[in-house]
Amino acid sequence: MTPPIHIDLYSDTHTLPTVAMRKAIAQAEVGDEQQEADPTTNHLQEMVANLLGKERALLLPSGTMCNAIAYRAWCNPGDEVICDKTAHTIHSETGGPAALSGVMMRTVNGDRGIFGAGDLRAALRPKKRNVPTSRMLSIENTSNAGGGTVWPLEKVAEVCDAASEAQLKCHMDGARLLNAVVASGTPAIDYAKHLDSLWIDLSKGLGCPIGAVLAGSSDFIEEAFRLKHLLGGAMRQSGIIAAAGVYALEHNIDRLAEDHDNARHLARRLAQIPGIKIDASDVETNLVFFDITATDRTAPEISEALKAKGVFIGAVNGSRMRAVTHLGISQSMVDEAADTMSKVLN
Repeated sequence: MTPPIHIDLYSDTHTLPTVAMRKAIAQAEVGDEQQEADPTTNHLQEMVANLLGKERALLLPSGTMCNAIAYRAWCNPGDEVICDKTAHTIHSETGGPAALSGVMMRTVNGDRGIFGAGDLRAALRPKKRNVPTSRMLSIENTSNAGGGTVWPLEKVAEVCDAASEAQLKCHMDGARLLNAVVASGTPAIDYAKHLDSLWIDLSKGLGCPIGAVLAGSSDFIEEAFRLKHLLGGAMRQSGIIAAAGVYALEHNIDRLAEDHDNARHLARRLAQIPGIKIDASDVETNLVFFDITATDRTAPEISEALKAKGVFIGAVNGSRMRAVTHLGISQSMVDEAADTMSKVLN
């Protein structure tokens, strides 16, 4: 019988609500959110709008729905969205941009998920009747597949200024935006002022069981609320979900720095294991990617061997693995995971 997982480094989506968060959920004041009558949901949305300096915000079931709604709101079928080749919307959202909005993706070759104004301008389509219309810029902060990299504020400003000059809407997939905020010391509102829409995830580093919050202008959020209904995301007493988000924003942002420290510690430990290739200096936040080609084993094989010993680290493909630190992981657990990896490989 396979032992239970006791060190879960697969994803920060595997966080569990704490006792205090569960208490906040149980005590939530609720109402009908479709009538904007759920006080806890309204409070969370106001908190996020203030955090990001936007007129309004909207609670949604997932970050994927946040992206889907933004694409649908800003684009027409056949339009193009410019993004990095590693973008989550391309690789991990089931073809949603095409299926739900009818848009095309125009990719650029960024550096670990980050690109500049020159890359954007090179990707712009000429204004001709027989080519797709460049309509929207989408950036991801932090860049997941880029390695948890943080967009420098000046890079966001540069690329968004270029996009705005070309009359593109600017959107940010902010699934781990608050990790970027903590790692860089850049306030979320400073990132957000360059964007027409963006969102934060509640169910990753913030430790909530569900939810994300999309923000933008009042007109944009009004349209987003309509699209929320269209896509089946409308809820009733959503304060049960929102209460966890309120608690997380009040208690779980600053502690993200601990996750980043643990990720760097893990990277340093993995770098000492023969057969693992990793540059620990590349680890900026809570995502740790490493190559296992030199072990002469596949990443899925190693992942299964680790799980048999109670440690869960995911296989990205045949040669690459990803470990993610979060509020359920302590430094001692990181050390145990590294020790277990060493035993599995030797």
